[in-house]
Amino acid sequence: MNWQKKYIKKYYSPEKGWIDGTTQFHNLCRGFISETSKVLEFGAGPSNKTSQFLSGISAELVGLDVDLEVKENKFLSAAFTYDGSFFPFDAGTFDIVVSNYVMEHVAQPLLICKEISRVLKPGGVFIFRTPNFFHYVPILSYFFPMGLANWVRNLPDDAHDPYPTVYKFNSETKCREILNAAGFEIIELHLVEKEPSYGMKSRLLFFPMMAYERMVNATEKLRQFRVNIFCAAGKK
Repeated sequence: MNWQKKYIKKYYSPEKGWIDGTTQFHNLCRGFISETSKVLEFGAGPSNKTSQFLSGISAELVGLDVDLEVKENKFLSAAFTYDGSFFPFDAGTFDIVVSNYVMEHVAQPLLICKEISRVLKPGGVFIFRTPNFFHYVPILSYFFPMGLANWVRNLPDDAHDPYPTVYKFNSETKCREILNAAGFEIIELHLVEKEPSYGMKSRLLFFPMMAYERMVNATEKLRQFRVNIFCAAGKK
């Protein structure tokens, strides 16, 4: 067992009650998606764990992305590309829209949120996970080369480079402001700090990042410095 797996097992074991970020996000989705739901995964990309999860709990999963890679996603019942602005769907097509680490890449978040609202049925829900800019990881990724994110996470050399980020939606205040302007009401919004995945390259990174995780999770006064925003917003 390498040191990364050993440390995750020691400090972030599910046996000790720890829930990883992806599982927590999927649990949030599960609370709104039923076996009769028609779901749009916005920014679905190629085959991934979230697409697999969503396809298993919904009646139909449709994917939308600016990248043709979405056509390779085997968990989608249908895959569409678009130009980054208007969605190629009629109004009121979907029960749920889900995006997982997508909104940080969106240059026009108000336009996109309005499109999400348009394609949702009345009472439909938009569920997303996106980084909180007021955390050291998004701040560093904004100013440093994109490939650095893969390096600090100890990903393989052939891993896909991160897509460019703009962070125009990425604070609790911005989320609330833009969602309200697009016709949504917040149902749930959580700021979440999880295991230090960006500390997997070196123990010298892992332990300071773990200390940070312990600190911001210790008190709600520091919630604004947690790395992720998890949100479910209902169409008014």
